[in-house]
Amino acid sequence: MLKIIISGCNGHMGRVVAELCQADPQVEVVAGFDVLGPADREFPVFSAPEQFQAQADAVIDFSSPAALDGLLKFARARKIPLVLATTGYTPEQIAQIGAAALEVPIFRSANMSLGINVLLELVKKAASILGDSYDIEIVERHHRRKVDAPSGTALMIADAAAQACGHETEYVYERHSTRHPRDKKEIGISAVRGGTIVGEHEIIFAGHDEVMEIRHTALSREIFAQGAVEAAKFMAAVTKPGMYDMSMLVK
Repeated sequence: MLKIIISGCNGHMGRVVAELCQADPQVEVVAGFDVLGPADREFPVFSAPEQFQAQADAVIDFSSPAALDGLLKFARARKIPLVLATTGYTPEQIAQIGAAALEVPIFRSANMSLGINVLLELVKKAASILGDSYDIEIVERHHRRKVDAPSGTALMIADAAAQACGHETEYVYERHSTRHPRDKKEIGISAVRGGTIVGEHEIIFAGHDEVMEIRHTALSREIFAQGAVEAAKFMAAVTKPGMYDMSMLVK
């Protein structure tokens, strides 16, 4: 049976992951990490990773960027693979993750949904065919509690389009202060925050006399939790250090 640790176990996503693991006969949650410390859970909860001394096959992290240092230190010391599902990392933290991946396997994605990662492949295909004859705009919508904007997923989509479109690109995050026509190299990214929207991402390819849209709507947080559990199952069999992502699960 796969032994999993949930980092951020007392948060919204951590609780969803725990529920899915309880229903999965292949998985056992052996511990949780959370800055709030012990809670009324079915497994022991530690306020710091170094307090855990038992065995585990992988760590699923749905916490916050503030927890990264402790997780990387723990993974390096124990050689336990990490599944990083947290968003909002700084460029410096992303560099830290890359450095740690030289020593331990790390799976990182800003969105653990299998559907979103299929969407990324569709965006790449569309951008490569349409080129600079179509303008690209990305609109993402999330609940009022989400802190980072634009979402990590919107940036993933923009990166996928930029890499595939075959011409120089520039990300534009707002237009209220500009007074000039849209440049061909622009990829517009807009963020909406409100209510209880789990997550919506819309990619607009606007050309001459026609518009193509690709859209993904998350109806529950369970899709992200399920993707993380599948990633943990994948990583439990990985021994080679390096960076891994959802593209390895959708191909």
